[in-house]
Amino acid sequence: MSELDRIDRRILRVLQEDGRIQNVDLAKKVGLSPSPCLRRVRMLEDSGVIERYVALLDASKIGVGMTVFARVWLKAQDAQTVQTFTEEVQRLPQIVECHLMAGDCDFLLRVVTADLQAYRQFQIDHLTKIKGVQSVKTEIPMQKIKLTSELPL
Repeated sequence: MSELDRIDRRILRVLQEDGRIQNVDLAKKVGLSPSPCLRRVRMLEDSGVIERYVALLDASKIGVGMTVFARVWLKAQDAQTVQTFTEEVQRLPQIVECHLMAGDCDFLLRVVTADLQAYRQFQIDHLTKIKGVQSVKTEIPMQKIKLTSELPL
């Protein structure tokens, strides 16, 4: 897709705030009639700018209110070890983010569980058993200051 214009950016801002907004209401908010607005949204979807629509859940209300960050070091950084690790991470729903890092550790994970004991059990039963994992260091956040899925436009 070519460069986003100001109307595309307005559409994206509104959709980030409310992904369920009706096209008629979206069109009003961004200053378009419904047909051109819908065409632009479809174009943003088709080009991959809009990847998908999701419902954001309150983790504490569904029993996974504990978030921890786990720094993982692998025994080696060869392609097979990294691939094995990433494939295993994909299978574990408790891991909601996984980043290959440059710097001290090899991977940074964001893990959600019911509580600290549940995380400890997850670490014992799953994380440290992944082939190639050398060590795991856990960081426990004390207070959530900011958490957003909205990207700056």
